[in-house]
Amino acid sequence: MPINKILPSRRAKSAIATVMAAVIAGSAALLPGGTPAPVTLAVDHLIKPWEGLHTRAYLDIVKVPTICYGETKGVKLGMTKTVAQCETMLIERVTADYYTPLTKCITGFTKMPVSVQASMISGAYNFGVGGMCGSSAARFAKAGQYRQACEAQTAWNKAGGRVVDGLVKRREMGDAQRIGEAELCVSGLPA
Repeated sequence: MPINKILPSRRAKSAIATVMAAVIAGSAALLPGGTPAPVTLAVDHLIKPWEGLHTRAYLDIVKVPTICYGETKGVKLGMTKTVAQCETMLIERVTADYYTPLTKCITGFTKMPVSVQASMISGAYNFGVGGMCGSSAARFAKAGQYRQACEAQTAWNKAGGRVVDGLVKRREMGDAQRIGEAELCVSGLPA
């Protein structure tokens, strides 16, 4: 399924360790402010870097009005938001509209490695909760086959019916500046 070899990386392991250290410091599965650890990992290390910040609405690759970090819900061209509004909107939306639904449609989701949860949250944010819930990645994850789940998610690399290099990088091993979803996913699995 993946186009490239999927390997754990030092940068992805470091991202996971940073988030988990904050969880341990708070002695709970939630980070300060009540955000679940996999949401923070997905938002800070996958969604924000790949979506980028746009405080003025624009048309995305498939011509959908988009603002902030890839937000499309209720967006109209000409809209503007502050950076603080974008940050708040992203955390609230990812928690309510992606993380929570995934906990309901993927049996055992919250017991999976945080890296698997984060990569699935990021994928759902990009291609939809329905797509993730019905995906082979979700089926593998439910069966505890996490490596296969990480690799299966790489199939979501098309826009407008064609493979897009940026989506291949986002789904797989990233690029020089950004961690890929599969890269992060496998970096949190036991060796």
